[in-house]
Parts: sequence; structure tokens; C-alpha cells
Amino acid sequence: MSSQKRQKRYEVSYRLGQIAMGQAAAETVIKDGTLVNVFTGELQEHVDVAMAFGRIAYIGQADHTIGENTNVIQANGRYIAPGLLDGHMHVESTMLTVTEFAKAAMAKGTTSIFMDPHEIANVFGSEGVHWMHEEGQQLPLKVFTTFPSCVPATTDLEDAGAALGVADIEAGLQWPGVEGLGEVMNFPGVVYGDPTMCGEIEATLKAGKTVTGHFPSEDERMLQAYIASGVSSCHETVTREQALQKVRLGMHLMIREGSAWHDVKEVIKVVTEDNVCTDNMSLVTDDVYPMTLLNLGHLNHVVRRAIEEGVDPVKAIQMGTINVARYFGMEQEIGSIAPGKAADILLIDDLKQMVPSLVIADGEVVAESGKIVKEFPVYEYPAEARSSVRLQRALTADDFLLRSKGNAPQTQVNVVRVIENSARTAKMTATLPVIEGIIQPDLAQDVIQMACIERHKGTGQISLGFASGFQLKSGAVASTVAHDSHNLLVMGTSPEDMAFAANELAACGGGMIVVRDGEVLAKVAMPVAGLMADRPLETVAAEVVSMEEAWKELGCPMNAPFMTFSLIALPVIPDIRITNRGLADVTEFKLIETEIGPSTV
Repeated sequence: MSSQKRQKRYEVSYRLGQIAMGQAAAETVIKDGTLVNVFTGELQEHVDVAMAFGRIAYIGQADHTIGENTNVIQANGRYIAPGLLDGHMHVESTMLTVTEFAKAAMAKGTTSIFMDPHEIANVFGSEGVHWMHEEGQQLPLKVFTTFPSCVPATTDLEDAGAALGVADIEAGLQWPGVEGLGEVMNFPGVVYGDPTMCGEIEATLKAGKTVTGHFPSEDERMLQAYIASGVSSCHETVTREQALQKVRLGMHLMIREGSAWHDVKEVIKVVTEDNVCTDNMSLVTDDVYPMTLLNLGHLNHVVRRAIEEGVDPVKAIQMGTINVARYFGMEQEIGSIAPGKAADILLIDDLKQMVPSLVIADGEVVAESGKIVKEFPVYEYPAEARSSVRLQRALTADDFLLRSKGNAPQTQVNVVRVIENSARTAKMTATLPVIEGIIQPDLAQDVIQMACIERHKGTGQISLGFASGFQLKSGAVASTVAHDSHNLLVMGTSPEDMAFAANELAACGGGMIVVRDGEVLAKVAMPVAGLMADRPLETVAAEVVSMEEAWKELGCPMNAPFMTFSLIALPVIPDIRITNRGLADVTEFKLIETEIGPSTV
């Protein structure tokens, strides 16, 4: 039979045994490869692997399992490794739907992911999570979900499109394929007894599922309280010292290498210099952008980075396979090449390069030489998912004029100063001219206008502020990718271009856009929740490259400025942000006025 879908082990256990004994033929046999044994750390030469029903039946010299209809794949000495598992990632960050992401990731050797659909949850709540989860269940990629835990990220500083509570988590944990709680970002809430956070963790533990974490603090007492509460992993570790502290306390260390956060170089020293046991560590991507997927890869890139930093290749592969499966309690199904396990297998020419020449999932060839060769099912998002940008009315230039409270010719304002390649911002002040009662941007000081517009419920709420650090000289930019509440962000040098950018983006269902003088220079339409494009990776990647070039045309020299821009509304990372409610001082967790007052300087 053809293993279109991996059968449950109890359904085929006896028949797998018959194949192992040579009493029945395998569907597919890989001949003469070098097995990457993630149990023993060995490289075993001249090994065959026999498969049937989407599972592995036999490992060794498998001639006795070959029948006249068996498909034989000649490995010719290539390495036979388990398919890679990403234990923490956000599909929405790729700007792709789950299906299009799956094609890109599987071509690079990823066969399972544990996704946290935190972004769509902030737009559509449990319904949005269900759409992405449902889409994932029909794919050759094994898509497991950790149910989002902190939606919204804050309740006092911004307005998201939805909120999730304990009852939502309890219900979501019952869905087949939901394997835990998404990263618990509100670690102070956990430590100080926030009822929602504590209730969500309790519900997850009661369901026998895994509670994944997010702990960037240096406070050891708080860390231990966090772990004691039931949170068992962290992907926010950025120093060797933090890594050592966490693994000594039994926390599962997720070492991250995404498109923006490059933590492997420093954190992996806990392995290469401290020689710590790696059994409770894994490699993850967290956030990966289209160009990274296309040019560098997915989890295979993270494994390769660990190897480049001096980790033994087999050990690095363990950190991207069996360790992940064990952390989620799924080692009996995935993460290794062993009798009875899912037949998710890579053939790799060079372990140090980690580029698979063949990718098998559930016993079927999915990709060859980096190209998908299997047809993927089509998932149709409902119309509601494509109408998430709900403005009260079309915006005008007047909406972006900030009126001074006084009559002075200049006034002092609070400004959000961004920092290149950092999620943090700095709070600064600037003295700006006031003309006919309107506070003006000042390009000479690199201070330009920005706005955050509520886009979920059409309330018409608009907050106005100023930003520094982008060095825009003309035009405007806008984005509905605006972590974590994903309202509509607009920034520019003229109110006319800001209004044009916002309206154009709303018209296409959201995404990112760059305009100048009433013309669109570049656009990445993301009509699914205003977060994901409905086009293939190559198309989206090319659009993103064009968008980066357009930012440069406006004068911005920053690396990936659209990502820095998308974080400017995140009121859980210091120092200062803009939300739909106004400027938020994140050091004091309170809203502040943009205008400080008239200046006599």
C-alpha cells in the first residue's frame, strides 16, 4: 500500500514486525548509507533503512525486506539522518502561509515544527489559531502547535484584535496536535501570581502538556520561581552565563538563530567551552524571514551554525532532532531513525554543510536537490481572515497633524529612538518647530512623524508621535505587522504620503508598503490577517528585497528596517513605544504625552 498518511503505530505494529523478519516486503528501502545514530552518537557505515506504512521497519542489511515492488533508493554512502525538528518558531514571521512555509522548510530538511501562532492570535484569537493549526494538519510537514499564552501582551497600554484566557487555553489543549503552551512572555505575571498566567500553566500541566518559556531577565530568584511554576524552556538566552545557569537548573535550553537574533555564536560556548551535556538543549529559529529561508535555509542553517562554532556534527543534529522530540514527550514518534518511528529521513552529502539532497516524510520523497516533488494540498482561509484591516474611514493628511497645546513657535516632544539590529528603543526628547499650531517633523534632527491606528474594530482611534533613527528623507512607510497587537503603523516625512500609504495598505488587506509623492515604490501584500502573504516563497522574498531597496531610496541605511519598524509598537520591551492608545513608557508601564511643552530654547 502507499503510505499517503502515516498510520498509527498500533495499527501496523505487527505488519512492521513481519517486514523486519523478512515475511513481507517493505515499500521503500534506502540502501548503503551512513546512519547518523542520534541515540549513540555514532556514524554507522553501510546501513540500509526499510520503510512501510509511513514508518521504519528495519535498520541494517535490509535485502531480506526487498520485494519486487519495493522502491529502492541508493544512498551511495550519503549520510542518513532524521528529519529536523524546530521546537519553537512563529510561522507568521516568515510572511508565508503554513502551506507555503512548509514547502520552503521541507526542501531544507525540516520535517516537524512546533509553532506558536501568537501573531494571528492577537488578530483573530482562538479562531485564527485554529485556522493555522487546521492548515498544518493536512501537510506532509508535521505541524504541532503550542497554544499562545499571552494575548494580548499587555492589557493597559494597547488594544489587540482579540484576547485569550484560561478557558481558551483549556479548550485548545484538547485539539489533536496541540502539544503545549506557547512561550510564556509574561514572566513577572507568573512569578507574582497573575491569575490568568497561573491558570494557563495549571491547565497545561493538568493536560500533561509542555509549558514553553521566554525569560530574558538576569534575576536568579525570579528564574527559579518561573521554573518552579512549571515553565520548562527558554529561547531568550543570549549569553553563555545565562545558558549555564538555566541548564544547571534543569531548564531546557533552546539556542536561537533566526534572521534577526543570532545567538548561537555566544550561547553555544556552554557546549564548546564548558562541555555541558547537550541532552537538554535544542536549536530553534524563533523568527525567520523569507530571504533567510531562501538563501540560508531553515533549521539546517541553525545546525550548520552550531557545527561552524565547533560542535560535533552528530551532537548538533541531536540538538535538532531527538532532543526536541524528548522535550515535548514525542520521542516514540519522531526525532530518530529507529524501528516503528515515523519515516522522516534526510540524505545528506556533507554533514558540515547540512544541505539535504533527499527529504523523506512518512516514507515518501517530498524534496530532491532542494526542490519539492510532492503535491501539497491547498488550504483556503475564510473570507473573514482576509478582511482584518478595518478602518472607520479612509484616512486623510489631517489625521496625521499633531496640534500643539500652546502657542509657542517651538515645543519639546518625547521621541522613540530606534536602535539598529535591536528590539530595544531609547526614550529621547527633541525641540520641534510649530507652524500654524501644528508640530512639525525635523529631518535635520532625524525626527519624523509616526502614527499607530487601531485596525481591528474600526474604532477610528489614532495616536501620533515622533521617531528617530530611521533617517528617512522623503516619503512614508506603513505596516500591519506591528508586534504584538498588529495595529496599523505609519511613519513618514509628509502627512499626505502617510495617509496614502495607510489607505493603500488597507485596500490590499494589510502587509508592508513604501511610498513617495503619492506613488507606491514597493509593497508586500499580506491579506491573511494582515500578517501572511498568499504567494510562494520566491515571490514574497523578491518583494521583500524590493521593499528593502525602497526603504534605502527614502534614505534609510539600516539593516532590515521594516523589522525594526514592526517592533516599534511592542510595549513589553523598554524603553518607549507607540500604541494605538498613545506613547507608552515601558520602564514605568504607563502612557505618556507626546508633547512635553513649549520650549524657549
